[in-house]
Amino acid sequence: MLKKLRIVFLLIASLFITGMASAQEATWKSSVEHLEGNEYRIVLEASIPEGFHMYDLGPYENGPAATEIKFDKAEGVQYLGAVEMLDKPHRAMDEIFEMEIGTFEGVARFAQKIRLNAASALVKASIYYQICMDGACMTPTDVDLTIDLKQADGVDLEKILTENPVVEEPVVEEPAKEEATISEAKEEKGGSIWAYILEAVIWGFVAMLTPCVFPMIPMTVSFFMHGSENPAMGRFRAMMYGFFIVLLYTLPIAAIILITRIVGGDAVTADIFNWLATHWLPNIIFFLVFMAFAASFFGAFEITMPSWMVNKSDSHADNKGLGGIFFMALTLVLVSFSCTGPIVGSVLIKSTAGEFWTPIITIMAFSITFALPFTFFALFPSMLKKMPKSGGWLNSVKVVLGFIEVALGFKFLSMADMTYHWRLLDREVYLAIWIATFTLLGLYLLGKIRFSHDSEFKHMSVGRLILTIITFTFVVYMLPGMWGAPLKALSGYLPPITTQDFNLSMGGTTAAAPANTLTTVDGKAPKYSDFLHMPYNLQAFFDIEEAEAYAKKVDKPIFIDFSGHGCVNCREMETRVWSDPAVLKMLREDFVLCVLYADDKTELPEEDHVTTETGKVLTSLGKINSHFVTTNFAKNAQPYYFLVSPEKPTELLVEARGYDLSIEGFVEFLNNGKKAYKASK
Repeated sequence: MLKKLRIVFLLIASLFITGMASAQEATWKSSVEHLEGNEYRIVLEASIPEGFHMYDLGPYENGPAATEIKFDKAEGVQYLGAVEMLDKPHRAMDEIFEMEIGTFEGVARFAQKIRLNAASALVKASIYYQICMDGACMTPTDVDLTIDLKQADGVDLEKILTENPVVEEPVVEEPAKEEATISEAKEEKGGSIWAYILEAVIWGFVAMLTPCVFPMIPMTVSFFMHGSENPAMGRFRAMMYGFFIVLLYTLPIAAIILITRIVGGDAVTADIFNWLATHWLPNIIFFLVFMAFAASFFGAFEITMPSWMVNKSDSHADNKGLGGIFFMALTLVLVSFSCTGPIVGSVLIKSTAGEFWTPIITIMAFSITFALPFTFFALFPSMLKKMPKSGGWLNSVKVVLGFIEVALGFKFLSMADMTYHWRLLDREVYLAIWIATFTLLGLYLLGKIRFSHDSEFKHMSVGRLILTIITFTFVVYMLPGMWGAPLKALSGYLPPITTQDFNLSMGGTTAAAPANTLTTVDGKAPKYSDFLHMPYNLQAFFDIEEAEAYAKKVDKPIFIDFSGHGCVNCREMETRVWSDPAVLKMLREDFVLCVLYADDKTELPEEDHVTTETGKVLTSLGKINSHFVTTNFAKNAQPYYFLVSPEKPTELLVEARGYDLSIEGFVEFLNNGKKAYKASK
C-alpha cells in the first residue's frame, strides 16, 4: 500500500514539475572521433539541467524509463557492437521502484562504434530519455539527431576495403538484449521446461516398474554384493554405476544436438526442431512408432536390441573395475530398451518444441531418475529383501503403458492434421478416440479384458481399484467435451474448439468456428480467414498489414497474438485466460486482433512471399509470420502477445507478455496497453 501511495505521489509531483518547468529538457549534441583505419566512434552527449538527473541504459522492468538510443541502418555504415556509456552512472537503491538504478547528472555521454565503408554517410540516431528531480519526472522525450560522417583525411579507403572486404552486420537496435540463456528461455516458455522435467522424472520412475527393467535390480545387487570389501570403494563404484547410466542416456542425445548446432548454428538447430515438431513427415513417423510400441506392449511382438550387442556388453561386465561397471550399465540400458525406448522417445519428442537445450535437460532428468534406484540398491544391496517379487503385475504395467502410448501417439497425428488443415482429427473425433482408449484401459484394470501374456486375474488389489476409479473418472470428465464442454484441464492436448462440429453451447450448431465478419478497409474478407478461426466468436485478422489498415480506420491499438497450431500453452491461454468475461470484453471491444501462426504450412502466392535480409525467400505463412515477429520483437516463443499502435506496428506500447495464466495480470496488460495507446495520440 505504501508503495502505491508513493507512486501516486510521484505522478502528481510529475504533473506539477511538468507544468512549472516545461522548458526544462536535456540538450543533445553529437561528435565523431576517428579511431583507426575506417573505424570511428559516434559520441552523443546530453547536457542535463541543474537539479535533474537522467537514467542510464537500464533496462528496468517495472521501473523508470531507461535511456534508449537506436541508430537507423545507413548505406556504407556498419555498426560494431552495442551503444556504450562513456560515463559511469551513479547507482543507488530507489525506494519507490525498489531496485538499484543508475543515473547521470550534469552530463551523460554515449558512444557507438562504426565502420565507414564509404566516403561519406548520414546516420540518424533516435533517442528516448527522461529527466527527473526530487522524485518527480518530466514526460519522456524523443530526440532525433542526424550525424554527418565523412572519411578522415589521409585514410586510403580503397586499400582498406580491398584488404578487409565488407561483411554485412545487422544493426544493433536493442543493446540490452542478449542471447537467451536457459533461465530466460524458460521464462519465455512460461516455465514449460519444468513441465518437461517433471514429466521426465515421472516417466523415469514408471520405467522402473516395467518387466524389462524391474528384474535387472537383483542382477545389480548380485554384482555389487561381491565387490570390494572397502566400504569407501564400494560407495564410489555404486556412484559411478549411476553416473554411467546417466551418461549412456544423455551423451548420445547431447552429442547429436551439439554437433548439429556447431555445424549449422542456432538457426539450423531451431529449424530442425521446428521441423520435427510441426512437419507432417516426422509427426506421422512418430505416430506410427508409438502405435508399434503400443502393439509391442500389448504382446503382439517383442522389440529388443540385437542379441549380439547385449551379449558383447554383458561379457565385459565381469570385470570389477570401472570398465566392468561401465559395461554393467551398458547392459542395463540395452536390455531395458524395449520398455524404456518408447518412454524416452515420447519424452524427447515432446521436448523438441523447446530450444536446443531442452531435450538435453529432459533426457538428463529422466536418466537421473531412472538411475537413482539402481544406484541406491548398489549402495545398499540388503534393501532388496524389502522389494516386491516379479510377477504378473509387471506385465499389467506394460499393458497400461500400451494404452497410454496409443493416446499420446494420436497427439502427433493431430499436430500434423492441425498444421496442414487436413481436418481428419477434429476435436470430437480426437476426444472419441481418447474416450474409447481409456474406457478399454478401465475394463482391462477391472479384468474384463486379458492379453496373451497376462496372468490369471483372481482378486483386485486396492491400488488397482484406485487406478480404475481414476481412469473411469477421467472418461466421465471427457464425455461432455463431445458436445462442446471446454475441458480446461486438457486444453493443451486437444485440437482447438473451433474444429468442433457440434457444440451445444452454441445452440447445437457448427457455430464454434463462425465465419469471420470482419472486412478489410477495401471491403474484402480477411486473408486466410477461410481456414483460420478464432475461439469464442472473436473476430481477427491473420495478416499484419490488413490489421494495421483496419486499426487506423477504427482508431484502436492492435493485439498481436503470436501463436501456433501445435502450441500447448497457446490453447491453455485461450481456454483458461481468454475465456474470462473481462478479458473477452476487452479483446472484442478495445483492440483489433491479429493472430500470427508460427507453424502454419500453407504455401502463399508469389506476391505474398517475403525475402529476408540474407536473400532467403520465405513462402509459407508460418515462416513469414515467424520472421516478422523475431525481426521486430526479438521473440521466438509461443504464445507471445504484443500491443502496438497501427501507426508504429513494430514498436511496443507496453512490455510484451508470454505464457502466464494470471487473469488479473492479463487484464492489467490490456489496460496498460489501452492507456499507452491513448497517451501516444
